[in-house]
Amino acid sequence: MRIDVLVLLFSTLCMPLWAAAEPLRLVTGDGYAPFTGKALPGGGLLSQVVQTAFSQGRASSTLDWRPWNRGLRMTLEAQYDATFPYMRSQVMEQDYLFSNPLLVVRAQLFSRAGEVYEVDDLPALAGKRLCYPLGWQLPVAIQSMVESGLLARHAPAGLNECARLLLLQRDDFFIANGPIGAAALEATGEPASRFRRSQSAFPERSLHLIVSRRHPRAEQVLLAFNQGLAGLQAGNQYRQILNDYLQQRDQQAAR
Repeated sequence: MRIDVLVLLFSTLCMPLWAAAEPLRLVTGDGYAPFTGKALPGGGLLSQVVQTAFSQGRASSTLDWRPWNRGLRMTLEAQYDATFPYMRSQVMEQDYLFSNPLLVVRAQLFSRAGEVYEVDDLPALAGKRLCYPLGWQLPVAIQSMVESGLLARHAPAGLNECARLLLLQRDDFFIANGPIGAAALEATGEPASRFRRSQSAFPERSLHLIVSRRHPRAEQVLLAFNQGLAGLQAGNQYRQILNDYLQQRDQQAAR
């Protein structure tokens, strides 16, 4: 009898962290190309990375699409097991646990052609209109300018709308990682020459999967994900996901 118990205990310890659990419920938002987007191959590059990382530990998952702010709130209330991608901040860390980095990004300023704004001259932005989607985290220096009234912030549902609003001269600039901003400009259907990207950039920041501290199995979810992500990054799978995504995106664009 004792041997049977020991065998059962050993087998349990050797099981993947989430093998016996229900599928994990994940949520993200639209319009964050190339990282997340309903119309993107596989839901976007990081949607593929996240779900593949969980599957490394034999954890199945479902992915829902919600407005960014709503998805974040529902994750906080543990209606979802995790959401992504978010940048680490002291304020966010009060309510959420952060995974190991999914990706490191550098944000730049995007404006209309002929209107020169640079990250290394932020005071020049005073009085301008910033477009930045609802639920997205602003760089600290920009957040301070918004809170002090130096910048007016417009918060639409997604970044593609910000690019269109620049052309309509309703907003003056938006902030995005290089590939994200470029995708938003492309979505307008207008030539890139109608826009300008700053030469300077904000300091590098990393994107993460986050789990609510209120979640009853928060540590377990995060451990399962971090182990799966480490497995992807240790081999060539992470690079393969990136290469496959780029090929899928090119094929999609050619249709």
